[in-house]
Amino acid sequence: MALGKEAKVEIIDEYKRHSEDTGSPEVQVAILTTRIAQLTDHLRVNKHDESSRRGLLKMVGQRRRLLAYLRREDYKRYLALTEKLKIRKK
Repeated sequence: MALGKEAKVEIIDEYKRHSEDTGSPEVQVAILTTRIAQLTDHLRVNKHDESSRRGLLKMVGQRRRLLAYLRREDYKRYLALTEKLKIRKK
């Protein structure tokens, strides 16, 4: 269920802010978005998997907090990220 190393490296390369960046909010949100999409597909097939559903809800909450932080700190970066990842904004 976890992301493979190659997939994670591709995401980091696409969203990093500088050469050594692995933990900026943009990278974290992009990784969470990919994992959320994978878990959503898994839960469409396995409707009774409650532990995965709980993990999905925790990931969605974490992504929401990271996006709120990014929106507060740098609104232009927030808009660019939500547009690139096709995340609805409130």
